[in-house]
Amino acid sequence: MAEDVKKCMVSLAEYISKIADEIDPESVNRFLKILTAALANKRKILVVGAGRSGLVARAFAMRLMHLGFNVYVVGETITPSIGEGDVLIAVSGSGSTQVVISVASAAKSIKATVVAITSFEDSPLAKISDHVVKIPGRTKVATETDYFARQVLGLYEPIAPLGTLFEDAALLFFDGVIVALMNILGLEEKDLKEKHANVEFV
Repeated sequence: MAEDVKKCMVSLAEYISKIADEIDPESVNRFLKILTAALANKRKILVVGAGRSGLVARAFAMRLMHLGFNVYVVGETITPSIGEGDVLIAVSGSGSTQVVISVASAAKSIKATVVAITSFEDSPLAKISDHVVKIPGRTKVATETDYFARQVLGLYEPIAPLGTLFEDAALLFFDGVIVALMNILGLEEKDLKEKHANVEFV
């Protein structure tokens, strides 16, 4: 019950703390440079993801908007076409989500810069991307169903189901990127509040 909730929260926090050290700093620095160059050159940034990864991508897009980026979510009715020099950020833990790959392929054919946020550097999405940021995370249910076989094979699964670890880690990674961008751009929280929605549902 309540203890299970606490156990899960602690498990997730410990996991994310551990993988923060595993994310390649150079890939993060290049990602930041791609984003700041897009802002400086007034290029569009589009984000795409399916399911919960899509929700994480949308949350990142909202924060980029607060920072003054020209950012859109793929699939929304007001999202414009992507062009050469624009940036597509594709979020997929497995890197095999077909709809995300299709969008990335289309963007690539128009010579947009495609950035993959994924757990698998050898995935179809990663292979067609210009840049990859690897976020470690369990993205699939284990195919080995026997508990003891998993122990022998060293398949120690975390407490969170399905792709939760990737999505949680990606969300916090993007929050970290926003803080880094604030520092680079010399912005403070008050600057973000100026672009925060002031017409909302009550």
